[in-house]
Amino acid sequence: MRNALLYVTVVLIAFLSHAPQAAAAAQKSVSKTDSDREIQQKIQAKLAKSKLAADHFTVSVSHGIATIEGNTDIAQHKGVMTRMVKAAGATAVSNNIRVSAAGKAKATEAFANARSKSRKDPVPASPSKLTQVPHARVLPVN
Repeated sequence: MRNALLYVTVVLIAFLSHAPQAAAAAQKSVSKTDSDREIQQKIQAKLAKSKLAADHFTVSVSHGIATIEGNTDIAQHKGVMTRMVKAAGATAVSNNIRVSAAGKAKATEAFANARSKSRKDPVPASPSKLTQVPHARVLPVN
């Protein structure tokens, strides 16, 4: 009997603690559309000022999640758009930008060139130019 009373009390407390959250969530859903419009306007303003406007990307925002659509020949534009949309206030991004085959090939080639440059062995220093570093001296513990 005592366990049943304890169980009912816990359930009642849990129910009452969620009631204000449900009311707040219902209130937030009304203002989400206003927030979505604000985010979308910020994104469109940033896009209009940038060089990415030439790619004619489309952006829509729903419940804070931005969806980007479009095509590009430059692979980096996909990442730049994601960062731009997040900076405008989107909570998440669904990036559906498609990079053309030519853009992918160009990015792959640039990556391969950068990787081959970083793998080249550095020129070893001549022994006469190397300086010795004095060893550390161990101090006694007091």
